[in-house]
Amino acid sequence: MRVLVTGAGGYVGSAVVAALAVAGHEPVAMSHRAQVPTPTGVEVRAADLHDPASMAAAVAGVEAVCHLAGLGHARESWDRPLDHFDINVGGTVALLKAMRAEGIGRLVFASTASIYGSPERQPMDEELPDAPPHPYAASKVAAESAIRWEARRGELACAVLRLFNAAGGVDPDSTRIVPQVLAAAAGKTPHLAVNGDGSATRDYLHVQDAADAFVAALVHSPEPGTARRYNIGAGAGTSIMDVVAAVERIVGQRVPVVHGPPADEPPVLVCDPSRAWAELGWKPRRSDLDAIVRDAWTAHG
Repeated sequence: MRVLVTGAGGYVGSAVVAALAVAGHEPVAMSHRAQVPTPTGVEVRAADLHDPASMAAAVAGVEAVCHLAGLGHARESWDRPLDHFDINVGGTVALLKAMRAEGIGRLVFASTASIYGSPERQPMDEELPDAPPHPYAASKVAAESAIRWEARRGELACAVLRLFNAAGGVDPDSTRIVPQVLAAAAGKTPHLAVNGDGSATRDYLHVQDAADAFVAALVHSPEPGTARRYNIGAGAGTSIMDVVAAVERIVGQRVPVVHGPPADEPPVLVCDPSRAWAELGWKPRRSDLDAIVRDAWTAHG
């Protein structure tokens, strides 16, 4: 299958391009930059989501789209809410128009589990109500809504993947916890700053497992006229101090930790991925914490 991957230069997007190629598909990498790192032989198409002409050229001749382009920083979205809606919602609408004009009826959309907010019920399944806690999550809800209404016309089948915390490999975002702990272990930062006792628990998913979910969603696409939601996570809770212990175990270096005041944050956010297991035939294979840390440390060095 010839598949356009938007946001192909990003952390998860680049992994999706590689996973599609390994699975025997023909990925086409779309980025706003003319050149992005891709496996040998992968076509790169430079395009702007808000430029109809470049989007028409980007979708030409493909059979499906994995849409990962957009803004994805929750904290930054408080200062730039309009940018997030402009790119995450407006860009998705522009893509949907280009797909309709080309007759492309298969889409996998990268969304976020942060849409659920801080539910008391854990682990989190797809029946939880939406409660976006910041503009970034709200923009993803709006993009999902546009996709759902377009699908109801009967020509589009879409798998919406609500991703939990991608980790491992070459992670360019130094604000995420695994790169932070590794930096402290390597002496690149003086210490790791931890809110409270470090017991805040999250679901960490290897970036390659996340990429494999996109491949599975293409193969097991919902029926036309449907936009089906899937939670994509490891299904296991890991605390901040669990990550610290894993890094010390793998790297063999003590991680200096400075505990600050507790933050106003959910104590536990963990995925229930059983719908994806049952309907997409997907399960994480690399998301053991030690495997994530070992892979990230190798890339870090």
